[in-house]
Amino acid sequence: MKKTKAILALENGKVFKGYGFGATDVEGKGEVVFNTAMTGYQEVLTDPSYKGQIVTFTSPHIGNYGVNLQDVESGAIQVEGIVVHECSKTFSNFRASISLDEYLKKFGIIGIEGIDTRALVRMLRDEGAMRGIISTDVEHPEKAVERAKAIPSMDGLDLSGNVTSDKSYNWSAAEKEDFLQVADTEENGGKPFKVAAMDFGIKQNILRRLALYGCEVTVFPATTSAEEILKMNPDGIFISNGPGDPAAITYAIETIQNLVQEKPVFGICLGHQLLGLAFGAKTYKLKFGHHGVNHPVKNLLTGKIEVTSQNHGFAVDVDTLPDELEATHINLNDNTLSGMRHKTLPVISVQYHPEAAPGPHDSDYLFKEFVGGMAAERRKVKSKK
Repeated sequence: MKKTKAILALENGKVFKGYGFGATDVEGKGEVVFNTAMTGYQEVLTDPSYKGQIVTFTSPHIGNYGVNLQDVESGAIQVEGIVVHECSKTFSNFRASISLDEYLKKFGIIGIEGIDTRALVRMLRDEGAMRGIISTDVEHPEKAVERAKAIPSMDGLDLSGNVTSDKSYNWSAAEKEDFLQVADTEENGGKPFKVAAMDFGIKQNILRRLALYGCEVTVFPATTSAEEILKMNPDGIFISNGPGDPAAITYAIETIQNLVQEKPVFGICLGHQLLGLAFGAKTYKLKFGHHGVNHPVKNLLTGKIEVTSQNHGFAVDVDTLPDELEATHINLNDNTLSGMRHKTLPVISVQYHPEAAPGPHDSDYLFKEFVGGMAAERRKVKSKK
């Protein structure tokens, strides 16, 4: 079969030549980043936090175990395009039902292969994440470079509206997966905790983990007010991951400020950043972000090291934490803040993904800690009656 020529054009003027796969009749436009995971490409493709980005995989061979219907993090491919050294033409896995190439075609997403991904990743590490375009219009690379320069910068960009739910809904693990059962834990005493989840691009595996720890989750759109969320009288609030610049989601920051005084709160990734902003800390854009399943994080409370999965382009500035917040986790690659908690309120957050199981369960205790906080609040209310 004849290959379709394609290019990856970057805003710095560099053009990589290769071959297109997936939906080659469209272009992919976005911020080009790289992911260091050797597996999990399906989870990466469907992670809403990658909205607005083209993902380069550092592992040279992608697609060899195909795509299945269970391991998705959302209902669609969220990335704008993918860059690989080689896309496997065949796949072998008893759970797989479709090839990576076919999966991209199904959702109208383009990929490019046959380029030197090592050179591209080194460029992104040296110069930082940059805007780019994957295109099969190979005759006019200079025009593609100019179009790449015109793509909106991730700085100041609110993308939550592109990935949040249209309306609130209840999520049940039993409805999603037959093998998942809602847990009767010691903390909940057999009575599920009601959790309100603010959806800025929530991953399905987060919902699965909450269910396994005995939570019934109601997912709310990103723009839902604090008043509406509190109407359901939840036991706790979860603030989800998502794409874009946290500082641009000003309406969410205000909502969170009205929630943290009322209920136990747990934030992951973008939720961590929004919590920091809600308490007065500042966020900033990382040079090339953290994207992979092999990031070492030190728990400052226990001294233990966790192998973590991370996917974010912004971070909370640890030097701007207000007095009521304290750092709980530090990324050992660059000493950026990876977790924090409130000194008096039951509020915790981490910059990484404990539900992604890279350790595989190094960080799963965070869900138990969140549940423990809700259990403590439940006991307080009971003792007052």
